[in-house]
Amino acid sequence: MIKHLPDCLFSAFFKQIVSCYSEDVGLQEVLDEHKISLRGRCECVTEGSDDTGSGTLLNRIYTDLYITEGQSEEVNTQHEVRQVVLTNGVAGVGKTFSVQKFTLDWAEDLENQDVSLLVLLSFRELNLIQDEQYSLLTLLHVFHPTLQKVTAEQLAVCKPLFIFDGLDESRLSLDFNNREVVSDVTQESSVNVLLTNLIKGNLLPSALVWITSRPAAANQIPPTCVDRVTEVRGFTDVQKEEYFRRRFSDEELSSRIISHIKTSRSLHIMCHIPVFCWITATVLEHMLTTEQRGELPKTLTDLYSHFLLTSPQELTEADREVLLKLGRLAFEHLEKGNIMFYQEDLEQCGVDVTEALVYSGVCTEIFKRESVIFQKTVYRFVHLSIQEFLAAVYMFHCYTNRKTEVLKEFFTIRNIFFSLDYLLYLTMEKSLRSKTGHLDLFVRFLHGLCLESNHRLLGGLLGRTENSPDVIQRVINKLKDTNSRDISPDRSINIFHCLMEMNDHSVHQEIQEFLKSENRSDKYLSVIHCSALAYMLQMSEEFLDELDLKKVKTASASLSVSVVNPQLFQFTSVSLLGDYFNMCTINDSNNNSDLHKCTCLIFTLCVGEINVSEYYLQCHNTYQSSYGTTGSPGLSGNIYLRV
Repeated sequence: MIKHLPDCLFSAFFKQIVSCYSEDVGLQEVLDEHKISLRGRCECVTEGSDDTGSGTLLNRIYTDLYITEGQSEEVNTQHEVRQVVLTNGVAGVGKTFSVQKFTLDWAEDLENQDVSLLVLLSFRELNLIQDEQYSLLTLLHVFHPTLQKVTAEQLAVCKPLFIFDGLDESRLSLDFNNREVVSDVTQESSVNVLLTNLIKGNLLPSALVWITSRPAAANQIPPTCVDRVTEVRGFTDVQKEEYFRRRFSDEELSSRIISHIKTSRSLHIMCHIPVFCWITATVLEHMLTTEQRGELPKTLTDLYSHFLLTSPQELTEADREVLLKLGRLAFEHLEKGNIMFYQEDLEQCGVDVTEALVYSGVCTEIFKRESVIFQKTVYRFVHLSIQEFLAAVYMFHCYTNRKTEVLKEFFTIRNIFFSLDYLLYLTMEKSLRSKTGHLDLFVRFLHGLCLESNHRLLGGLLGRTENSPDVIQRVINKLKDTNSRDISPDRSINIFHCLMEMNDHSVHQEIQEFLKSENRSDKYLSVIHCSALAYMLQMSEEFLDELDLKKVKTASASLSVSVVNPQLFQFTSVSLLGDYFNMCTINDSNNNSDLHKCTCLIFTLCVGEINVSEYYLQCHNTYQSSYGTTGSPGLSGNIYLRV
C-alpha cells in the first residue's frame, strides 16, 4: 500500500528525522486545518473523462502500484541523508494518484507522520504565475490559504515535504545554471528561481522535495541535484485483472474482456497503464453490450478509432471539424512536449471550448476541462496517448489534403514528395532519432491509420489516399529494411510494433518458427528479426529450456534486449554472444514459487568485443513489499553464465 511509499522514496532519511510538531497550540491548529483542506482536495478522484465533479473515493478504488528503484548513474550520493527524490513514470501510470494517496494518508493521520508539514503543488498551477514574483512563504499562503498564519520562523524550524507533481506539465524555465541565490523564505523572486534554489538546497535546506515526472521531461532536473530516483511501473498482470473485475459487476462481461485482452499482446502490455485500462474497458464494454459492429479491436490504432465512436455511433460533420482542430492542437504541442493547454493555446488552433465540450459529444470523452488556482481553467486530453492518436490523425489529414506547409515544418525540409510510403519513412526516421521516444506511439498510430478498415471506421476524417495493397506493401518493406543498428533498443522495437499495427505478422511468425525450430543455427535473423526476438522474449509467457545465441546467424553481431515489463521470458540455460548485448533478463525457474509472474534478474553487459568464456553474476537478496515486487529470495546467490 501507499503507506510504504516513504520507505521507498526517502529510506533512511525519514528515519533520521526528529518530528518537529510545534508545541505552539496556534500552529497546531493551523496544521489541523491544513489537513482538513488536503483531505477535501484528495479524498475524491475522477477516472478518465468523468467530469461530473462528484468523483469516487480514492480509498475505495486505489490499487497498489508496482514501484521500483530507478537507474541513474549520476545521482548525488554525497548527502548523508536523501532529500530530493524524483519519481518517473509514463503518462497515466498513476503518479498523481500515488501523490494523492500519500497526501491523504498524511492528512488523515494514518501514515507518513514523520512529515511535519506537507505542501502539495502542481506544475499546472505554478504555470499560471510563471511571470510573477513571489517569496516561498507567500507561495505557500497563495496556494494553501489555510497556511496564512504560518510565519517564516515557524517554517524554518520544521522539516516540510514539498511535493511538485507533474514536471512534464511545466512551462517554467528551470535554469539550474542561474547563479541567483535565494536563501530567505521571505525573499521575492520568480517561481523558476524559487524552485531551483529549493531543489538545490539553498532555500530552506531542511526541506524534503518530491518531484514526479514523465521520463521525457525528467532531464530538466540535473542528476547532481537528485538524491534518489524511483519509477512507477503501473499494474502487474494480476492487478490488471483486478481492475476489470472491480470495474464491472457483470462477471461474464469482465471475463470476456480479460480473455480478449490476453489474445492481443499489444493491448495486454499497454494495460499496465491504469488510464489505458479505462480506455480499453470503455471500448470493449460498448462493443460487447451494444449491437455488435464487427470484430473486436486487436491493435492500438483499431482500439483508439473505436474509442472516438463510443459516444456517437458515427461522426457528424461538426464532430469531424472539432476533432481536426483538436488534432492540430495535439500535433503542434506534441512536438513542444506540452500536455496541458490554456485558453490561448485553444484559440490559436481555432478551438471553441463550448463547441468542443458541449455540442460535440465525441469530445467529452477525449478532452477535459479542469479548474485550478485563481479560478483559471486548464485543458488536457484524458491521456497522452489520445493526444498522440489525434496528432497522427491530423498529420494524415494534412497529407491527404496536401497541407504542405504543416509537413515541411514538421520535417524541416523545403520539398516533400507526396507518396505515402515516403511520408511514413520520414516520420519513422524522425522518431528513431528521438532520445526520449516522444514520437514512438505517434508513428505507430500513423502506420495503423494506413489501413482501409480504420479509414472506414473514422468516416472520412482522414481523407482519401492511395492506400492500395501495393502502397501498403512498400511501407511494410521499408519498415523491414530500416537500419536500426545505431539506435536504442526501445526505438528499434517500435519498428516491430508498427508492422503489427499494419497487420503484418510475418516477422512475428518467423520468430515463432525460429524459437520452435530445432535447427536454429540454419536460421538467419535480420536487424528487424533481432528487434522482434528481443520483444517476444520479454513478453512470452512460455518456458524455454535453452537459447544459445552463439549459433544464431544475424545481420550484425548484436542483439539488444530492453526490459519493458516485469513478466519476462524464463530460461534454464542461456548462452550469449554479441558485440553489444545491452540488457538481458533471466528468470531462475528452479524455484517453483511465483517467479514466473513477477520476478526478474537484470544484468547488463556493455563490451566492445566479448572474449570471456565465463561470467559470474552476484545476486542480492530482494523482497516483496505491498507497493510492488522488486525481486525474490529465489534469485539470491550466484548465477553462472556461459558467454
